[in-house]
Amino acid sequence: MLRSGMRCTGGVADRGRAAGLSYARADRSGQGRLRREAWRVAVFLGRTLRGEWNGIVVDPVRQLRRRGLPALSLAFLAAFGVIFFHALAQRPTGAVAVRILGGVKADLPWWLALLRTPVSLYVPALDLPVWAGITQLFLAFALAELALGRARTLAVAYATTLAGTLLVRVMIALGPGWGGLGLPREIGQVLDTGPSAAVVGLFTYVAVVRRAPIVFTLTGGSMVWESIAVPNLAGREHLIAVGAAIVLALFHGRGRGWPSGGVAVPVLRHEVPEAMSRRRSSEDHIAVG
Repeated sequence: MLRSGMRCTGGVADRGRAAGLSYARADRSGQGRLRREAWRVAVFLGRTLRGEWNGIVVDPVRQLRRRGLPALSLAFLAAFGVIFFHALAQRPTGAVAVRILGGVKADLPWWLALLRTPVSLYVPALDLPVWAGITQLFLAFALAELALGRARTLAVAYATTLAGTLLVRVMIALGPGWGGLGLPREIGQVLDTGPSAAVVGLFTYVAVVRRAPIVFTLTGGSMVWESIAVPNLAGREHLIAVGAAIVLALFHGRGRGWPSGGVAVPVLRHEVPEAMSRRRSSEDHIAVG
Protein backbone atom coordinates (compact mmCIF):
# COMPACT_ATOMS: atom_id res chain seq x y z
CA MET A 1 0.00 0.00 0.00
CA LEU A 2 2.80 2.44 0.85
CA ARG A 3 4.66 1.70 -2.36
CA SER A 4 1.55 2.09 -4.45
CA GLY A 5 0.80 5.43 -2.75
CA MET A 6 4.34 6.59 -3.42
CA ARG A 7 3.97 5.58 -7.08
CA CYS A 8 0.71 7.50 -7.33
CA THR A 9 2.28 10.54 -5.70
CA GLY A 10 5.25 10.32 -8.03
CA GLY A 11 2.99 10.04 -11.05
CA VAL A 12 1.04 13.10 -10.03
CA ALA A 13 4.28 15.01 -9.52
CA ASP A 14 5.58 13.90 -12.90
CA ARG A 15 2.35 14.97 -14.59
CA GLY A 16 2.55 18.32 -12.79
CA ARG A 17 6.13 18.85 -13.94
CA ALA A 18 5.16 17.87 -17.50
CA ALA A 19 2.23 20.27 -17.45
CA GLY A 20 4.48 23.03 -16.12
CA LEU A 21 7.02 22.35 -18.86
CA SER A 22 4.30 22.42 -21.52
CA TYR A 23 2.97 25.70 -20.16
CA ALA A 24 6.48 27.15 -20.12
CA ARG A 25 7.07 25.98 -23.68
CA ALA A 26 3.74 27.47 -24.77
CA ASP A 27 4.62 30.72 -23.03
CA ARG A 28 8.03 30.82 -24.69
CA SER A 29 6.41 29.97 -28.02
CA GLY A 30 3.89 32.82 -27.58
CA GLN A 31 6.65 35.23 -26.66
CA GLY A 32 8.64 34.08 -29.68
CA ARG A 33 5.70 34.74 -31.99
CA LEU A 34 5.23 38.18 -30.48
CA ARG A 35 8.91 38.94 -30.96
CA ARG A 36 8.81 37.76 -34.58
CA GLU A 37 5.72 39.85 -35.30
CA ALA A 38 7.28 42.87 -33.61
CA TRP A 39 10.44 42.34 -35.67
CA ARG A 40 8.41 42.13 -38.89
CA VAL A 41 6.58 45.34 -38.02
CA ALA A 42 9.89 47.06 -37.19
CA VAL A 43 11.43 45.88 -40.48
CA PHE A 44 8.36 47.09 -42.42
CA LEU A 45 8.43 50.49 -40.73
CA GLY A 46 12.16 50.77 -41.31
CA ARG A 47 11.84 50.00 -45.01
CA THR A 48 8.88 52.35 -45.34
CA LEU A 49 10.69 55.19 -43.58
CA ARG A 50 13.80 54.63 -45.69
CA GLY A 51 11.75 54.67 -48.89
CA GLU A 52 9.92 57.82 -47.83
CA TRP A 53 13.19 59.45 -46.81
CA ASN A 54 14.64 58.75 -50.23
CA GLY A 55 11.52 59.84 -52.12
CA ILE A 56 10.51 62.86 -50.03
CA VAL A 57 13.88 64.22 -48.87
CA VAL A 58 16.91 62.71 -50.63
CA ASP A 59 15.66 62.94 -54.22
CA PRO A 60 14.36 66.56 -53.92
CA VAL A 61 17.63 67.62 -52.28
CA ARG A 62 19.53 65.96 -55.12
CA GLN A 63 17.39 67.86 -57.61
CA LEU A 64 18.04 71.10 -55.74
CA ARG A 65 21.80 70.55 -55.81
CA ARG A 66 21.69 69.79 -59.51
CA ARG A 67 19.37 72.64 -60.57
CA GLY A 68 20.20 75.27 -57.93
CA LEU A 69 17.96 77.86 -56.30
CA PRO A 70 16.08 78.64 -59.57
CA ALA A 71 14.38 75.29 -59.01
CA LEU A 72 12.58 76.90 -56.03
CA SER A 73 11.38 79.99 -57.89
CA LEU A 74 7.72 79.03 -57.54
CA ALA A 75 8.11 78.43 -53.78
CA PHE A 76 9.81 81.81 -53.29
CA LEU A 77 7.15 83.52 -55.40
CA ALA A 78 4.33 81.96 -53.36
CA ALA A 79 5.94 82.95 -50.04
CA PHE A 80 6.65 86.50 -51.18
CA GLY A 81 3.11 86.78 -52.55
CA VAL A 82 1.62 85.96 -49.14
CA ILE A 83 4.00 88.43 -47.45
CA PHE A 84 3.10 91.13 -49.97
CA PHE A 85 -0.67 90.75 -49.62
CA HIS A 86 -0.37 90.52 -45.83
CA ALA A 87 1.58 93.80 -45.72
CA LEU A 88 -0.83 95.40 -48.18
CA ALA A 89 -3.85 94.43 -46.09
CA GLN A 90 -2.51 96.25 -43.02
CA ARG A 91 -3.70 99.60 -44.44
CA PRO A 92 -7.36 100.46 -45.07
CA THR A 93 -6.88 101.20 -48.75
CA GLY A 94 -4.77 98.09 -49.21
CA ALA A 95 -7.35 95.96 -47.40
CA VAL A 96 -10.00 97.12 -49.87
CA ALA A 97 -7.71 96.30 -52.80
CA VAL A 98 -6.93 92.85 -51.40
CA ARG A 99 -10.64 92.14 -50.90
CA ILE A 100 -11.43 93.20 -54.47
CA LEU A 101 -8.59 91.19 -56.00
CA GLY A 102 -8.63 88.03 -53.92
CA GLY A 103 -11.57 88.07 -51.53
CA VAL A 104 -13.61 84.92 -52.19
CA LYS A 105 -16.95 84.14 -50.56
CA ALA A 106 -19.47 81.47 -51.35
CA ASP A 107 -22.23 84.02 -51.94
CA LEU A 108 -20.31 85.67 -54.80
CA PRO A 109 -21.26 84.91 -58.41
CA TRP A 110 -19.35 81.86 -59.56
CA TRP A 111 -17.57 83.69 -62.40
CA LEU A 112 -16.27 86.33 -59.98
CA ALA A 113 -15.13 83.64 -57.56
CA LEU A 114 -13.24 81.91 -60.38
CA LEU A 115 -11.48 85.16 -61.27
CA ARG A 116 -10.45 85.81 -57.68
CA THR A 117 -9.44 82.26 -56.75
CA PRO A 118 -5.85 82.41 -58.17
CA VAL A 119 -5.13 85.56 -56.14
CA SER A 120 -6.92 84.20 -53.06
CA LEU A 121 -4.19 81.56 -52.73
CA TYR A 122 -1.80 84.34 -51.66
CA VAL A 123 -4.23 86.21 -49.40
CA PRO A 124 -3.63 85.06 -45.80
CA ALA A 125 -6.59 83.74 -43.86
CA LEU A 126 -7.70 86.04 -41.06
CA ASP A 127 -7.81 83.37 -38.33
CA LEU A 128 -4.42 81.73 -39.00
CA PRO A 129 -0.87 82.86 -38.08
CA VAL A 130 0.81 84.27 -41.16
CA TRP A 131 4.43 83.30 -40.55
CA ALA A 132 3.68 79.70 -39.64
CA GLY A 133 1.53 79.45 -42.74
CA ILE A 134 4.33 80.87 -44.88
CA THR A 135 6.72 78.17 -43.65
CA GLN A 136 4.27 75.40 -44.54
CA LEU A 137 3.53 77.08 -47.86
CA PHE A 138 7.21 77.31 -48.80
CA LEU A 139 7.91 73.67 -47.87
CA ALA A 140 4.88 72.38 -49.79
CA PHE A 141 5.62 74.36 -52.95
CA ALA A 142 9.36 73.62 -52.76
CA LEU A 143 8.83 69.87 -52.40
CA ALA A 144 6.21 69.77 -55.14
CA GLU A 145 8.25 71.95 -57.48
CA LEU A 146 11.30 69.72 -57.14
CA ALA A 147 9.34 66.49 -57.43
CA LEU A 148 6.65 67.42 -59.94
CA GLY A 149 7.78 70.50 -61.85
CA ARG A 150 6.29 74.01 -61.91
CA ALA A 151 3.37 73.38 -64.24
CA ARG A 152 2.05 70.36 -62.37
CA THR A 153 2.57 72.07 -59.01
CA LEU A 154 0.50 75.07 -60.09
CA ALA A 155 -2.18 72.79 -61.55
CA VAL A 156 -2.51 70.72 -58.36
CA ALA A 157 -2.50 73.79 -56.10
CA TYR A 158 -5.18 75.55 -58.14
CA ALA A 159 -7.32 72.44 -58.68
CA THR A 160 -7.44 71.50 -54.99
CA THR A 161 -8.26 75.08 -53.96
CA LEU A 162 -10.93 75.39 -56.63
CA ALA A 163 -12.45 72.04 -55.64
CA GLY A 164 -12.93 73.27 -52.08
CA THR A 165 -14.42 76.58 -53.24
CA LEU A 166 -16.94 74.94 -55.59
CA LEU A 167 -17.99 72.05 -53.35
CA VAL A 168 -18.65 74.42 -50.47
CA ARG A 169 -21.21 76.12 -52.71
CA VAL A 170 -22.87 72.74 -53.23
CA MET A 171 -22.96 72.13 -49.47
CA ILE A 172 -24.53 75.54 -48.87
CA ALA A 173 -27.10 74.86 -51.60
CA LEU A 174 -28.04 71.61 -49.83
CA GLY A 175 -28.60 73.46 -46.57
CA PRO A 176 -28.36 72.10 -43.01
CA GLY A 177 -28.92 68.42 -42.57
CA TRP A 178 -28.09 65.77 -45.17
CA GLY A 179 -26.13 63.77 -42.60
CA GLY A 180 -23.91 66.71 -41.72
CA LEU A 181 -22.94 67.30 -45.35
CA GLY A 182 -24.95 70.49 -45.84
CA LEU A 183 -23.99 73.91 -44.51
CA PRO A 184 -26.12 76.89 -43.42
CA ARG A 185 -26.37 79.89 -45.71
CA GLU A 186 -24.50 82.10 -43.23
CA ILE A 187 -21.30 80.28 -44.25
CA GLY A 188 -21.57 81.97 -47.63
CA GLN A 189 -20.60 85.29 -46.04
CA VAL A 190 -17.38 83.94 -44.51
CA LEU A 191 -14.19 85.11 -46.22
CA ASP A 192 -12.58 82.09 -47.86
CA THR A 193 -8.94 82.87 -48.60
CA GLY A 194 -5.50 81.46 -47.89
CA PRO A 195 -3.17 78.81 -49.34
CA SER A 196 -3.95 76.12 -46.76
CA ALA A 197 -6.04 73.98 -49.14
CA ALA A 198 -3.27 74.16 -51.76
CA VAL A 199 -0.66 73.20 -49.14
CA VAL A 200 -2.69 70.19 -47.99
CA GLY A 201 -3.35 69.19 -51.59
CA LEU A 202 0.31 69.36 -52.58
CA PHE A 203 1.51 67.34 -49.59
CA THR A 204 -1.16 64.72 -50.24
CA TYR A 205 -0.43 64.55 -53.96
CA VAL A 206 3.32 64.10 -53.43
CA ALA A 207 2.72 61.49 -50.72
CA VAL A 208 0.50 59.42 -53.02
CA VAL A 209 2.77 59.76 -56.05
CA ARG A 210 5.93 58.91 -54.11
CA ARG A 211 4.18 56.11 -52.20
CA ALA A 212 4.73 57.62 -48.76
CA PRO A 213 2.00 56.17 -46.50
CA ILE A 214 3.38 57.74 -43.31
CA VAL A 215 3.41 61.24 -44.78
CA PHE A 216 -0.03 60.61 -46.25
CA THR A 217 -1.37 59.45 -42.87
CA LEU A 218 0.06 62.48 -41.11
CA THR A 219 -1.40 64.83 -43.72
CA GLY A 220 -4.81 63.25 -44.24
CA GLY A 221 -5.18 62.14 -40.63
CA SER A 222 -4.48 65.62 -39.30
CA MET A 223 -7.11 67.04 -41.66
CA VAL A 224 -9.71 64.51 -40.50
CA TRP A 225 -8.90 65.33 -36.88
CA GLU A 226 -9.13 69.05 -37.62
CA SER A 227 -12.55 68.69 -39.25
CA ILE A 228 -13.81 66.73 -36.23
CA ALA A 229 -12.26 68.94 -33.54
CA VAL A 230 -13.07 72.25 -35.25
CA PRO A 231 -16.00 71.72 -37.64
CA ASN A 232 -15.64 74.93 -39.63
CA LEU A 233 -15.39 75.94 -43.28
CA ALA A 234 -11.61 75.47 -43.43
CA GLY A 235 -11.85 71.90 -42.15
CA ARG A 236 -14.36 71.00 -44.85
CA GLU A 237 -12.21 72.52 -47.57
CA HIS A 238 -9.11 70.73 -46.31
CA LEU A 239 -10.90 67.37 -46.52
CA ILE A 240 -12.07 68.25 -50.03
CA ALA A 241 -8.48 69.18 -50.97
CA VAL A 242 -7.22 65.81 -49.69
CA GLY A 243 -9.85 63.96 -51.73
CA ALA A 244 -9.17 66.00 -54.87
CA ALA A 245 -5.41 65.45 -54.54
CA ILE A 246 -5.91 61.68 -54.20
CA VAL A 247 -8.04 61.59 -57.36
CA LEU A 248 -5.48 63.65 -59.29
CA ALA A 249 -2.58 61.53 -58.03
CA LEU A 250 -4.28 58.32 -59.19
CA PHE A 251 -4.09 59.64 -62.76
CA HIS A 252 -0.51 60.87 -62.36
CA GLY A 253 1.90 59.57 -64.98
CA ARG A 254 -0.73 57.27 -66.53
CA GLY A 255 1.01 55.63 -69.44
CA ARG A 256 4.34 57.28 -68.63
CA GLY A 257 7.12 57.00 -66.08
CA TRP A 258 7.96 59.61 -63.46
CA PRO A 259 6.88 63.22 -64.01
CA SER A 260 8.98 65.81 -65.79
CA GLY A 261 10.45 67.26 -62.62
CA GLY A 262 14.02 66.27 -63.25
CA VAL A 263 13.38 62.62 -62.27
CA ALA A 264 14.63 59.90 -64.55
CA VAL A 265 12.00 57.91 -66.43
CA PRO A 266 12.44 54.18 -65.81
CA VAL A 267 12.86 51.85 -68.80
CA LEU A 268 10.89 48.62 -68.73
CA ARG A 269 12.93 45.46 -69.21
CA HIS A 270 10.81 44.12 -72.03
CA GLU A 271 11.55 47.25 -74.06
CA VAL A 272 15.30 46.54 -74.25
CA PRO A 273 15.12 43.30 -76.29
CA GLU A 274 12.62 44.91 -78.66
CA ALA A 275 14.90 47.86 -79.24
CA MET A 276 17.90 45.53 -79.76
CA SER A 277 15.96 43.39 -82.24
CA ARG A 278 14.90 46.48 -84.19
CA ARG A 279 18.53 47.67 -84.28
CA ARG A 280 19.78 44.26 -85.47
CA SER A 281 17.13 44.09 -88.19
CA SER A 282 18.11 47.55 -89.43
CA GLU A 283 21.81 46.58 -89.42
CA ASP A 284 21.04 43.38 -91.36
CA HIS A 285 19.03 45.39 -93.87
CA ILE A 286 21.92 47.79 -94.36
CA ALA A 287 24.39 44.93 -94.74
CA VAL A 288 22.23 43.21 -97.38
CA GLY A 289 21.78 46.49 -99.24
